[in-house]
Amino acid sequence: MKIHPHIVFNGSCRAAFEFYQRCLNGKIVTMITYGDSPMAGQTAPELRANILHATLVVDDRVIFGSDVAEDHYRPPQGFHLTVGTSDPNEAERLFRDLSEGGKVDMPLQQTFWALRFGVLTDRFGISWEVNCEGAK
Repeated sequence: MKIHPHIVFNGSCRAAFEFYQRCLNGKIVTMITYGDSPMAGQTAPELRANILHATLVVDDRVIFGSDVAEDHYRPPQGFHLTVGTSDPNEAERLFRDLSEGGKVDMPLQQTFWALRFGVLTDRFGISWEVNCEGAK
């Protein structure tokens, strides 16, 4: 069994996934718009450029994303996406890059369980934890 996060956006999926691809050194392998799908005829013309389905692969992990109609969109809450590394310098880079244009909720710092740990909300409203437990 695999569990993959599916992040829902209100028209910003393409920009978010391009941002995550850069920050996480990932690769977008799928980016389908409503206009390029069999749903094109059922989609308002102004929404056809929105993303029906996106897939970002980071190492052996997968993140899905899509845009939903404004009346179906709810801002995310009650979870964090966590990215981990054993390299403190990589943790610093990840935190800096992901928080660009966003909000730092807990600065990246040493904790009793981690060499570096911090929490941020990115410019797209997605909450992230960066965790660096150190080499085992």
